[in-house]
Amino acid sequence: MTIPSTDWSDYQAFLAIARTGQLAKAARLLGVDPTTTGRRLRRLEAALSTTLFEQTRSGQELTEAGETLLQSVEQMAAAAGQISERAVAGDGLTGTLRISASEGFGCWFLARHLTDFQARHPHLAIDLVASSGFLSPSRREADVAIMLSRPRKGPLVAHKLSDYTLGLYASRDYLAARPAPEVPADLDEGHALVGYIPDLVYAPELRYLDEIHAGLQATIRSPSITAQHSLVASGAGLGVLPCFMAESDPRLVRVLAECRITRSFWFVTHQDIRKLPRVTQFRQWLDETVQLGEDVLMPGRRAPMDSAA
Repeated sequence: MTIPSTDWSDYQAFLAIARTGQLAKAARLLGVDPTTTGRRLRRLEAALSTTLFEQTRSGQELTEAGETLLQSVEQMAAAAGQISERAVAGDGLTGTLRISASEGFGCWFLARHLTDFQARHPHLAIDLVASSGFLSPSRREADVAIMLSRPRKGPLVAHKLSDYTLGLYASRDYLAARPAPEVPADLDEGHALVGYIPDLVYAPELRYLDEIHAGLQATIRSPSITAQHSLVASGAGLGVLPCFMAESDPRLVRVLAECRITRSFWFVTHQDIRKLPRVTQFRQWLDETVQLGEDVLMPGRRAPMDSAA
């Protein structure tokens, strides 16, 4: 699409509405009032002689013309971002880097190391969103997402960050009150299991229990891995936890050591911003940090049983 000459702020308003889906949210993102945002959109639509959004119950949805324009405007925004970042490169990184990560990795690994990256780039604001679910780099909700699988579609670039392991854990108090399971089938009777709420599992990679023993069902459940950790540590039951969380907790004991589950973390960003300095430098730093923390993410990876896993 050919972009006519007009006010860049009109395109910024269009882009904010496309990313948020609502005028009010777009206005907050831009730091202006909704009336100004709506006026800029109408001015752009008049300049292009086309309708860019349709009003729906949930907000603003792009028309076909809007989808076409979005591709061009995102390229323009990425180019503007690169120019801005290069202009201040002599003073270090500036602006904001928003990182979306799974709750476990974000809270238990990344947050413990992120002060090092911040110290290297003190003028860069860092948003760490560590929660159940992910913000979408495709919709520009985040600059970077640390995801549990490689995206299969969308304008995204991904590379494998690291494998990590999970195991079955119980508290010392729990095991003092009943015999420890000796084989996975022992979990069928006499044991409480902690796990995810099935209809709130946001990624298939989080379905662990069937890999321990077919048909297992959690009896106390939460969508939060931090809550699951607290439940297991307090003696509520046995649960599958990432080793990088559980191994640092002296209250927990690994049971059924042969039940070893491996998953992966993927570094994902939008293809239009993959070369921005704040993204490339964070990726380099995170690769180095994860490499140094391999023994935490995959404890015992050189053990004999690992070769058969």
